[in-house]
Amino acid sequence: MTEPVIAIAMKGYPRLSETFIAQELLGLQQRAVPFAIWSLRRPTDAARHLMHDQISVPVHYLPEYLHEEPGRVLRGVIGALARPGLLRLLPVLLRDLVRDRTRNRLRRFGQACVMARELPPGTAHLHVHYLHTPASVIRYAALLRGIGWSFSAHAKDIWTTPDWEKREKIAEAAWGVTCTQDGHRELQRLADRHDKVALVYHGLDLGRFPAPPPRPPRDGSDPGAPVRIVTVGRAVEKKGFDDLLAALARLPPGLHWRLTHIGGGERLKALQAQAVGLGLGERVTWAGPKAQGDVIAALREADLFVLPSKRGEDGDRDGLPNVVMEAASQALPIVATDFAGIPEFVRDGVEGLLVLPGDVAALAHAVADLAEAPPRRSALGQAALARLTGAFSAEAGLDGIAARLRASAGLVP
Repeated sequence: MTEPVIAIAMKGYPRLSETFIAQELLGLQQRAVPFAIWSLRRPTDAARHLMHDQISVPVHYLPEYLHEEPGRVLRGVIGALARPGLLRLLPVLLRDLVRDRTRNRLRRFGQACVMARELPPGTAHLHVHYLHTPASVIRYAALLRGIGWSFSAHAKDIWTTPDWEKREKIAEAAWGVTCTQDGHRELQRLADRHDKVALVYHGLDLGRFPAPPPRPPRDGSDPGAPVRIVTVGRAVEKKGFDDLLAALARLPPGLHWRLTHIGGGERLKALQAQAVGLGLGERVTWAGPKAQGDVIAALREADLFVLPSKRGEDGDRDGLPNVVMEAASQALPIVATDFAGIPEFVRDGVEGLLVLPGDVAALAHAVADLAEAPPRRSALGQAALARLTGAFSAEAGLDGIAARLRASAGLVP
């Protein structure tokens, strides 16, 4: 690969929960886009995806906390004082501080000063994943360096960032993309041009996934062959795992099932306690965070995938979770909520069953219906696989983002 002229930034790299970012980075590398990775924090996950091992571009880490690398931060600030771009940045920073008087805002400024100083001289464009904190750092660094920037917005960053901040960032960015119709409508509402933000589904690189396995027709009648249910995601409010446990407690007593949850998260202990309190402790396996290969193995062993996403109290919500499409890659039927980006992929009664967010009774009914009906599970799973291969391949999206980045960096197509 040639010398990087594009810097792609994100909050943390690598992260197990962000397979869609890893897939995009690997796809851009395979398309010979000359980029380097800039991360606001060092990795916290013990495991890595296979895709992370295949990504060989340079990786740079900014100081997560300014006091941990005072010399590096001081050099960045002194460098910023000598840049003409400081005159462009200061009014923006001051307006931001008036509306967001937090230490985090100053940390973003410090990280931006370090990044502006340490970016290679030939850097021509910045791109960032997430429109909240990471985009602030990139926006400030771009102003200091006098170069353009763009963004990929996903879920939490869309729904928890104040309107004034989203509006100003969108206006300053050269372009942006987001991955669901729900998010696209929200960003379009605030955009300065109708064509500023494009809808680009992540999709899946189908070449990385094995063909679906044959599945035994388990129907929950045999205690020795329980129906295997799997769910994947961080234990946070918006995933709705508390609703899932409550729904499982309502399943018919004679229905034999087991649930595997894959993921970490701050609510994990509370969910484990809830499962015990509901008398489900022996039926639920808490597998913890896993690399993608282990996730796919669990999907291949399962009969049913469930993800009851909902809106968090802070306004956070899912986009179109990648794991929904990963379940479809293994021809798993899907039970989920008619919420956020999920119904853009799963159509009720076609690829799976959809219920309203927070409707525990309806969720229990949907799970029970499919648990007891192997032929229907098979039909829905095959339809999910067909939906994935027919409309949600990653290739078109990756080609489009690569072309946008090349054009923004002034590279010949």
